[in-house]
Amino acid sequence: MVGLRKRKVVNVAALTLSSLAALLGVFWLIFILADVLRHGVAAIHWDLFANDPAPAGITGGGLRNAFVGQLLITLAATVIGVPLGVLGGTFLAEYGRGTRFARAVSVLSDLMIGVPSIVIGAVVYAVLVKPLGHFSGWAGAVALAVIMIPVILRTTENMLALVPWTLREAAFALGAPYYRVIVQVVYRGAATGILTGILLSISRVAGETAPLLFTSFNNNFYSTDMSAPMASLTVSIFQYATGPYEDWHQQAWAASLIISLVILLITVVGRLYIKMRGQK
Repeated sequence: MVGLRKRKVVNVAALTLSSLAALLGVFWLIFILADVLRHGVAAIHWDLFANDPAPAGITGGGLRNAFVGQLLITLAATVIGVPLGVLGGTFLAEYGRGTRFARAVSVLSDLMIGVPSIVIGAVVYAVLVKPLGHFSGWAGAVALAVIMIPVILRTTENMLALVPWTLREAAFALGAPYYRVIVQVVYRGAATGILTGILLSISRVAGETAPLLFTSFNNNFYSTDMSAPMASLTVSIFQYATGPYEDWHQQAWAASLIISLVILLITVVGRLYIKMRGQK
């Protein structure tokens, strides 16, 4: 009886501390979002999307170059990272299942997920930017893709492992080769989980600043040339927020609100799509 009572006390204490920690996190999340919303709404105007930055010290201008650059870099990172992550997770779950190599890659992926993004940016700088002699949008895309790949790889591996093996055996019995079983049976069973991983990874890299400081750097002019330094919204927010001009601060608030809304939109649309698939 003493042992049971002790476990109940420990359980209540753990639940209380966990609830307090969750409430503390939610409070600061709401506080930050409310602050961004309060400052950002007033600063949003059409010129922000239509114009490029004005010279330092001159009021006006916008962040058209940063919006376009952020979109291009994120799209390129998605094109690079999603196929590699999905194919890597598929290989580990289907062909490397239970092998030492698969376990080693899984552990390495878990470690990569926890690596600070600024470290990844520094590595890409040493491998790609320094040898080429200049910053570029491609280097930024590669840095973001490196951040995305471990998340997608581990999600894909785990989701494919949850698909019952009997489904594969049924497809094998019909004479289907393994690659068709994976594409037409296994992927369909795990599509919801894989899509969740992809959306989470895109949401994460969309708000990254540190790796872009080392790779794509920034550009005050409008450019769609991925082989040259390219502006991005997150780096512009960092630059404007630490600048001395009030107009810059207002534009940084507006850009922060917009990027928060975009990430929220991606998450909500993904959730709705997943829910709709689950009801079919």
